Amino acid sequence: MSTKTTVRCWWCGTDPLYVDYHDREWGKPVKDDRRLFEKVCLEGFQAGLSWLTILRKRENFRRSFANFDIDRVARYTSRDVTRLLADEGIIRHRGKIESTINNAKRAIELREECGSLSTYFWQWEPDAASRPKRITRETLMGMATTPESVALSKDLRRRGWTFVGPTTIYAFMQAMGLVNDHLDDCDFNGRTAGSTAARAGRRPGTYSPRSAAPRR
Repeated sequence: MSTKTTVRCWWCGTDPLYVDYHDREWGKPVKDDRRLFEKVCLEGFQAGLSWLTILRKRENFRRSFANFDIDRVARYTSRDVTRLLADEGIIRHRGKIESTINNAKRAIELREECGSLSTYFWQWEPDAASRPKRITRETLMGMATTPESVALSKDLRRRGWTFVGPTTIYAFMQAMGLVNDHLDDCDFNGRTAGSTAARAGRRPGTYSPRSAAPRR
C-alpha cells in the first residue's frame, strides 16, 4: 500500500522548524496588528540574512521586544537600545534595532489614521487579475517585487518607516497572506475553493477590506 508524499514549496527544505512555519503560518491571511507589526519588523532584521536565521531567534526577539507590543516598543529609549545591542539572542544591529523602535512610533500614527494596521496593509492586496496564471518556482524566482510591493514600500517610507524596501515588503505580503505564493503543486496552497480567490491571497471566509491595491 503506497503512502502519498507531501509536496511543499521548495524553499522550506527539510529543517523541521522551517517546514512547520511553511505548513502552519506562511501565506495564511493575518489581520492581527501585533502579528503584522512583528512580521514587518522581523523582515527588516532579515535583510542580508536568511529567514531561517530569524526564525530560530524569533522567540528571543519576542522576549526582547515586549512580544512586539506596538505601544511598549514605541516607548523604548536609548537605554533599551544599549540593552538590545548586548542581547546575544537577537541580531545585534543598531540600525535595525532603532528602526524597530521608529516603526512602532510610525505604526501608532498609522493606527490613529486608519483604525488599525490591518486596515492599512490589506488595502494593498493585489487584484486577482494582476497575479500570475501559474505559481511555479521559476515564476517566484523572477518575482522579487511586484507593483503593489513597490507602491506599499514607497508609501511606508513616505510615512517615515525604515527597512521597508520593495523586496522586504513583498516577502511580508507573501508571509501575511496578502498574496498566495504557495506553488501550484504544493499541498498547502489552499486553492481548492477556486484559483481566483487564491491568486489574490484570499481564503474562503477571510476578511479583505479591498479587492485591489491602491492606485498610486
